[in-house]
Amino acid sequence: MPIVIAKLSGGKMMFLIIFVIDIIVAIENFHGRLSGFRLRRRQKNHKCLCAMTQTNNLKDIPASYRNKGNLREGDLKKHLTRLTLPMIWGIAVIISFQLVDMYFISRLGTDELAAISFTFPVTYGILSITIGFGIAVSSVISRLIGEGGQDKLKRVTTHGLLLVFGVCCLIALTGLLIHEALFSAMGANGDLLALIKDYMLIWFAAIALISMPLVGNSAIRANGDAMTPAAIMTVAAVINTILDPILIFGLFGFPRMEIQGAALATVIGNGCAFFAILYVLRFKKEMVDFKWLHNFTNFGETAKNILVIAIPVGMAQAIQPFVNAIIISLLAAVSAEAVAAYGVVTRVEAFVFIVLMALATGMAPIIGQNFGAALYDRVRATMKLVISFTVIWSALIAVMLAVAGRQIAGLFTGNENIIEVVYLYFLIVPVSYLFSHLVNGWSSAFNAMGQPKKSFTMIVVKMLVVMLPAVYIGAQFGIKGIFIAIALVNFVIGSTFHTYSWKSMVRDFESKKAAS
Repeated sequence: MPIVIAKLSGGKMMFLIIFVIDIIVAIENFHGRLSGFRLRRRQKNHKCLCAMTQTNNLKDIPASYRNKGNLREGDLKKHLTRLTLPMIWGIAVIISFQLVDMYFISRLGTDELAAISFTFPVTYGILSITIGFGIAVSSVISRLIGEGGQDKLKRVTTHGLLLVFGVCCLIALTGLLIHEALFSAMGANGDLLALIKDYMLIWFAAIALISMPLVGNSAIRANGDAMTPAAIMTVAAVINTILDPILIFGLFGFPRMEIQGAALATVIGNGCAFFAILYVLRFKKEMVDFKWLHNFTNFGETAKNILVIAIPVGMAQAIQPFVNAIIISLLAAVSAEAVAAYGVVTRVEAFVFIVLMALATGMAPIIGQNFGAALYDRVRATMKLVISFTVIWSALIAVMLAVAGRQIAGLFTGNENIIEVVYLYFLIVPVSYLFSHLVNGWSSAFNAMGQPKKSFTMIVVKMLVVMLPAVYIGAQFGIKGIFIAIALVNFVIGSTFHTYSWKSMVRDFESKKAAS
């Protein structure tokens, strides 16, 4: 990281610093205008409530005004839509970082594209751990907000961020020490390994700036504000998009950094986001107090409460990147072009299934509230809606990729060999998308119903017990064998778990009704 920064002259470094400051000021101005809008909206709603309550009849007030957080009544389709749409925006912004990096890096050549594809399982695995901490921090903070006690809230939030920062430092140190052996074990060597090192040395050195925004945003959302995190990450994505071509190709007098430039652009974009989030937490939400950075009273208690949740969630989140790393190592034995192609398809899949990822997240509070209230018919109805939408969306995506697969691959590379491998994948695997995403949907549902063991078991059985042996066997028949193995596992495990999960849910609900 210092070596890369040293390539920038004093004037260009000052330009970057001023650019970052301007972005933070812009975020603050936007937040101020947004806060004013929210205040006016609350005043308008208050007047509406006063007018309606003149009859002294609470039933005359629409349910949406009485309790917007009540998901135990009202139209389920509207609830799903209202909770899913904001998540689509947020997830799309996060994924755009990798898509933009891949687009510009693909212009450097096949080796560079293969190198960045090698990094995805590692970076995603580490960010999965961060996501686990974000979920844990959000859980702890939201409960504290409900209990009251501003001083304790500030202490726990500050110590929570400090804990995550410490974990990031440990990961960074470990990564800097073992990155060469790690990627060599995945199948990288020679010039390809050198390119990976160019990218990952910067990424590991700045991992705290890259990871902390995810946790900070979770803390803000726990306070009931979903718009500010989305706005901040949108600005960060714009910064990354602007800086990528400048630093990668050396535009406007900046040095040509190539793959290092992509890493540095990611760091700067996320760094801007982190400092903006810290500003919001400290001065707008008053959830952070810097005095707790050197006062470790009850730090152990905070760490325990967070780690109890973060460890199992992080482990579950990290399974998919781990399996992807194995698949990449098998493809690396074939060619660098095969690795590059797999990097393209995984990024495309992440983008086209943003809607289903958001749906799985949005349905969780609906299922949780209704399950807790013993409204089992509404839980079942919610699952029917989610399953129906998953079937339709998965079918549409499968058809689209089969028809336009070559054109989509051409957006990322001009190498015909890579395009053909991508298209082969799009002809084989997408027919199994439905069954794969049914597993993800049921996993989210079981977590919402307080049955995490079922969720964790489903992921472990699918990815570790079945998928790994299947792709090893498929690899004996080449690239096509690996892709067929992935599709077969999705179909067999997805259909099996869907059937089991539905029957298990119905049987559980009937027994609970009988007991009551």
